[in-house]
Amino acid sequence: MFPNKKVQKLVGSKIQVEMKGDQHILEGTLKSVDDYLNLHLMDATEILDGERLRSLGSVVLRGNNVILIIPVED
Repeated sequence: MFPNKKVQKLVGSKIQVEMKGDQHILEGTLKSVDDYLNLHLMDATEILDGERLRSLGSVVLRGNNVILIIPVED
């Protein structure tokens, strides 16, 4: 299965995203994803060492900067 199909199945779910060059993890609800794996997260928060630093609201993440996408179990 192609990665973008797998990620598209996560739309509406809570995920964590690790970005290039950043030690922070972003967590939020995946609103949409495109063929380039650009992600639109709603209610995003920034996490460092398990501690929530700040609320970011709605964010768009460029696909070529995404390293890892982790589904969050509720």
